[in-house]
Amino acid sequence: MAGCGGGGAKAQPSLKGKVIAKTADVPVGGGKVIEDLQVVVTQPTQGVFMAFSSICTHKGCAVSTPKDNVIRCACHGSEFAADSGKATKGPASAPLTSYKVRVEGDGIVVA
Repeated sequence: MAGCGGGGAKAQPSLKGKVIAKTADVPVGGGKVIEDLQVVVTQPTQGVFMAFSSICTHKGCAVSTPKDNVIRCACHGSEFAADSGKATKGPASAPLTSYKVRVEGDGIVVA
């Protein structure tokens, strides 16, 4: 994913191995923004969890809670796919930085 944007291209070391959300808190087709970690967790389909930076790649605004499998930035209207982080509507053109996650018990953990 080199060349997709500025700094922050990989998970903060403090996130690795950390439970960032509970599976019950992330609805199918939606998600949850963890503001203090600057991460958004999505569940595009039942049992599939994804995590991305919650910072829009356009101007650095925080994205909103995902709905209908879309992650939206309220600042300028950019939209990102909840299953890939790919920019689907501009002005952002670069995808959100993605984090590998796994489910451990009822927690979603950064791998």
